[in-house]
Amino acid sequence: MNLFTERAIMIMKQIPAGKVMSYGQVAALAGSPRGARQIVRILHSMSRKYDIPWHRVINAKGEIGFKDEGQLFEQKRRLEMEKVVIDENNRIDLKKYRYLPDGLFF
Repeated sequence: MNLFTERAIMIMKQIPAGKVMSYGQVAALAGSPRGARQIVRILHSMSRKYDIPWHRVINAKGEIGFKDEGQLFEQKRRLEMEKVVIDENNRIDLKKYRYLPDGLFF
């Protein structure tokens, strides 16, 4: 596993319940400001293996990115269980719910 992937996994695992980060935010903190699509791939292929809270990672507009109804419902369900408010357009208020880590622990 490369250093970027290791860092991205560690960052995502540190997102607390009730908070979210964007794909691009995770990528930038992990060392690749233009690596949002890599974060999507990491989540798709490694979430289960590394117990990543995948539901806490959303797009830069504050939207849930899934188009598939089942996946969309599951992400909404998990976030709502953590008291994250999602509007009728499946958007999350990033000013309120975005996680801005003070320090990262690698």
